This record gives sequence, structure tokens and C-alpha cells, in this order.
Amino acid sequence: MLDIEPATRVLAGLVRGVGHDRLSAPTPCPEMSLGDLLHHVDGLSVAFTMAATKSFPDGGSQAPSADAAKLGPDWRQRIPEQLAELAQAWKDEAAWTGMTEAGGVQLPAEIAGLVALDEVVIHGWDIAVASGQGFSCDPELLQAVHGFVEASAAENPEGTPGLFGPPVPVPADAPLLDRVIGLTGRDPSWRPPSMSDAS
Repeated sequence: MLDIEPATRVLAGLVRGVGHDRLSAPTPCPEMSLGDLLHHVDGLSVAFTMAATKSFPDGGSQAPSADAAKLGPDWRQRIPEQLAELAQAWKDEAAWTGMTEAGGVQLPAEIAGLVALDEVVIHGWDIAVASGQGFSCDPELLQAVHGFVEASAAENPEGTPGLFGPPVPVPADAPLLDRVIGLTGRDPSWRPPSMSDAS
């Protein structure tokens, strides 16, 4: 079991810090604006809470979409509340046992918990750099994410469709966060064009 609350708390703060004028800004996720990414986090927070509680709507779970047009006006309050519920759901030991489902995919609950943590941490970084905010991660949780993405990259060196792109080379002595980001197919030095131009 891992307590993912430190990571959800960071992500919730980042969500609150996004200005409405940044919703159309680009992100490290190709073809996703910051508003699209927030909508994706909105959906995944619900999907992985259901994965923890193993309670699903009729027809099963659906993969979270990414559409800023569906974000709604209350996203800055709603998403942090859902992230708090996500963290609470994974505090239950039963959440980490047996099989569950996330985004329509059946998987062991302990893997679903790691995927949930990975999504929270990596998209936290995405939102931070896209909106010009700082990012931090609990060292133990970052180590857990590193183990997960390293194993995924070793098994799928060309990337995992829908999850990770092909790994981006990062120096072996780079900070752990940079190595984690590189393994997900992102460039750790990525910044929005407008911010890069201004510096």
C-alpha cells in the first residue's frame, strides 16, 4: 500500500493555481491543451476512485476523455474535491487487493493503485510546467512511480499507446524527477513556447 495523498494534494493545489486565461495553453501532452488535460484529470480522479472501491456504473468504467469544452465552470473546486476522494479511497487496504477495472481495462488492484499514482504525479508535472507553476513530489512516491515507468519502458521500449510515448534520453545522473519524466516520453526541459520565448 502507498499513501497517495501527498501527490493528490500537490495536484489539487496546481489545479487551483491555473488561470482561466491559460486553458488554451499547450502542454507536454501532444494535442492536449491545458483545459483538455484538466478535463482528463477530472475524469481519471473519478475512474480511479471507482477502481479503488470496485464500484462501477452500469456498463462498466469508461476511459477518461480530454475535452476542455466539457470542463464546466466549477472545475477549480470540483477537481480538488475529487482528488481528495481519490486519495481517501486508496487508504483502504482492500483497495489494493484482488482485481479491479479502470478505463474499461481489467487489472490487478495493486497495479491500478500504481497507475493512479503515476497519473497524478505525471499530470501534476504536466500542469505545473504548462501553467508556469513549481512542482514537487514526495520522494517515496516518486521512487514508486520511477519503478512503475521503468518497468513499463523496459517491457515496451517504443512506448505504451494511451499511456506513455517512447522514452526520451535523459542523463543517468539527472535528478530522479527528470529521469521519470523522460521515461514517460516527455522532455524534462519542456516549457510552453510563450514562456520559453520570454526567458
